Amino acid sequence: MELSLDLKKRYTYADYLTWLDDKRRELLDGFIRMMSAPNRRHQEINGILIARLFNIIDRNKGACKIFPAPFDVRLPRNGEKEDNLIYTVVQPDVCIVCDLSKLDERGCLGAPDFVAEILSPSSTKYDMIAKFKLYEAAGVREYWVVFPSDKFVLQFILQADGKFDEGTNYEKGEVPIHIFDGLTIDLKDVF
Repeated sequence: MELSLDLKKRYTYADYLTWLDDKRRELLDGFIRMMSAPNRRHQEINGILIARLFNIIDRNKGACKIFPAPFDVRLPRNGEKEDNLIYTVVQPDVCIVCDLSKLDERGCLGAPDFVAEILSPSSTKYDMIAKFKLYEAAGVREYWVVFPSDKFVLQFILQADGKFDEGTNYEKGEVPIHIFDGLTIDLKDVF
């Protein structure tokens, strides 16, 4: 049976949990954002980032956990925990959670420490504007936007005032991972 949802209606995470079909979606302030399947290059970069970040965490005996999409990240506005009061759930391409109390069987409740989104032509505006604002407001400490076709990473670091910095563009060399002091990823390995 085909699930029929009104894209102009506002939904909660409780509603989201009832959608038992195979379509990929996110909720942004209660409104559905349909997601398409990622292409091959996207998945290659995603796999490399996951592997490199996992190895960094493992080598340094970190207490953080890394998760690839699909992985539900619920971002309540005012610390709500009830499913019917949560209106935003996203599935970042890569996220790292260092406060393990935010993890439960359904994913993450609260802001991850690190998020990376790998752009596709259909997601550029969404990832650069809507998700940027969302991750900033939620308190994500480090946000990477990965540009596969142009082979660069735009990195944003959350400042003390709760706003992301202007961003740093990395086209080659080592990209520092700010949530892990002194650790980097070499872009030649990513691209």
